[in-house]
Amino acid sequence: MRQQSSLARLLASAAVTAFLAAGLGGCQTMSDITGSVASKADTTNPEAGLRHSVEAAGERYRANPKDADAALAFGQGLRATGQRAQAAAVLEQATIAHPGNKALLAAFGRALADNGNFQQAFDTLSRAHSADNPDWRILSVQGTVLDQLGRHDEARRYYASALNIVPGEPSVLSNLGLSYVLSKDLPKAEEVLRQAYGSGRADARVRQNLGLVVGLQGRFAEAESIVKADLPEAEAAENVAYLKQMLSRKDNPRGGAGTGPMASLSRPG
Repeated sequence: MRQQSSLARLLASAAVTAFLAAGLGGCQTMSDITGSVASKADTTNPEAGLRHSVEAAGERYRANPKDADAALAFGQGLRATGQRAQAAAVLEQATIAHPGNKALLAAFGRALADNGNFQQAFDTLSRAHSADNPDWRILSVQGTVLDQLGRHDEARRYYASALNIVPGEPSVLSNLGLSYVLSKDLPKAEEVLRQAYGSGRADARVRQNLGLVVGLQGRFAEAESIVKADLPEAEAAENVAYLKQMLSRKDNPRGGAGTGPMASLSRPG
């Protein structure tokens, strides 16, 4: 395979985090792990609250490793705190003990994707739902994994299947837009992301994706206005700085690809 362009390398390193975050938010079985693990009582110090929740989940898991709910909570907590290899190990053992547990399979699939095991992630996610009862969220994530494997046309069929279930769903449209970014069709990516952004149901990640795509086409002033819209001054400045950083890496292939998620420029807690 020929070496990827600087744009493709930039996006490939960040896109799986972005895809997974955007594609799974709000789902009970595959919910955003930070939101699902952190205690509501710890909103004044979310990092400390998250660590406490993970410790509690770990104690519960160690007391009974065969408890599926405990394994799921612990695995999610480990992923939330960046302990991706350990999360995958915990969830793998849980799926062995509970091979038919779709919530565990879904979480294990995410963990595998976190670790770059994309083909195994796709196969695992395929077992987390069925053709007669598909989960649009999992279809969307399967699309993102296929995009990471370079199978963009196939990925878009999965997004289309998800959109047949939930027409206009902004998280799926956002993933589809990023798919076009990965194949370097920036005008099409912008078209799809504007559709997601204009739905009235899009979250901040969709806006940030749109801002990045606009910036990648050289319209930085417009991109800046998008990423800082309706935000406090400090947060808007942080988003603009991050946007500049991402765009400078696009123009400097020797600068290395970013590790931050392109879909979450403001890095919500």
